[in-house]
Amino acid sequence: MTSLLPRSLPRILFSALIAAMGLALMTIHSAQAAEPKIIANYKDWSVYKVDLGGDMICYAISKPTEKSPRAVKHGDIFFLVGTWKSGVAVNQPSLMTGYELRAKPEPVIRIGSDKWKMFSSGSDGFIDKASDEQRLISAMKRGANMRVSAVSQRGTATSYTFSLLGITDALKRVQKECR
Repeated sequence: MTSLLPRSLPRILFSALIAAMGLALMTIHSAQAAEPKIIANYKDWSVYKVDLGGDMICYAISKPTEKSPRAVKHGDIFFLVGTWKSGVAVNQPSLMTGYELRAKPEPVIRIGSDKWKMFSSGSDGFIDKASDEQRLISAMKRGANMRVSAVSQRGTATSYTFSLLGITDALKRVQKECR
């Protein structure tokens, strides 16, 4: 299906979702805001869904198993793969950090010998091309660990390792919940 929306629009909307999820995950709740509802846990990944402005968004989310450097306050760090029931985005991977990211050098994802560059938008990182997103999702399903490196606005080089145990089942559940 061809979208009439610019490719960047889902990322902007997804950034709004990530910000809303971050608030919910930190237990700062508003009576007017929709709260993400946990659906299931699959090893190191959890599946949530949330109604955001009349569109259901389902996502798999994980925290890093390792953070570097250890002496730095990283804030909340998550890697998500989101799907919108409306089809605006399907299996869209993103990084959510607890700090503003530098645009250059770009955040980088590595699984085995494969790597993907991300573009940053505030404290979030995204893959630019849909074909690269799907290549990343395929590698996540085959891999054991994923390493993400980024640089903060202050110039601190950071690195995170995410376990990929449970991602395949989590993504199957995301698809089931947001058909």
